[in-house]
Amino acid sequence: MARVTVEDCIVKIPNRFELVMSAAQRTRDISAGAELTVDRDNDKNPVVSLREIADETISIPELKESLIRGSQRMAPSRDEDDAEDNANEIEESADALADALNAQDDSATLDAAGAFAFQDEVEIDDED
Repeated sequence: MARVTVEDCIVKIPNRFELVMSAAQRTRDISAGAELTVDRDNDKNPVVSLREIADETISIPELKESLIRGSQRMAPSRDEDDAEDNANEIEESADALADALNAQDDSATLDAAGAFAFQDEVEIDDED
């Protein structure tokens, strides 16, 4: 990388680790098709991202936020309405299952493990 570009970036983002992470995120954005804010001048994407940071042609707080969003492993939590709808669907499914079990033949009941246990005895003829 160009030393002048890195030295210019350290003024904007003093922590070198944050600088590397931010430049890497911007490089990924550029590779994904983000619009450049400086002339490429035959430079590769990492150098272009450092030049953008040094010239402050991109918003550094937005870049850091993009980095955080890109590093998250968990999906954002759903709002309460979605959770309530999901709970209602589960309750309706449980009610439908209970109705189906009640409508089953009296010869079949559920045992403690939740499996069907048949009350009728089946006779097997052992005729040879």
